[in-house]
Amino acid sequence: MLQQVQSQHFQALLGKTETLRLPDGSELPIHIDTLAETPRSQMPNSERMPFSVEFNSLQPTDFVDGLCALELPELGQVEDIFVSRVPAMGRDPQLGYFYIAFN
Repeated sequence: MLQQVQSQHFQALLGKTETLRLPDGSELPIHIDTLAETPRSQMPNSERMPFSVEFNSLQPTDFVDGLCALELPELGQVEDIFVSRVPAMGRDPQLGYFYIAFN
């Protein structure tokens, strides 16, 4: 299922509130902030254009990283998406800031 995920699936979610399902089964409300395609990272013979997604939690969280699930348009719930936390760097330190890379 992860191979089917394209940047267009996240395009519809930009600026919206979604629910990230964490590895422990809990749910975290998130806001999808940024979508960036990275064409220079594309592997030969790969059909998918590499891209990244950045988002933040809407409440405090201790979650750092792991395999999560997210509901995506046209695909439904996609499992085993590896989510990494990034530093707050001047943003609200009470919230979590996250990054997903699709290569």
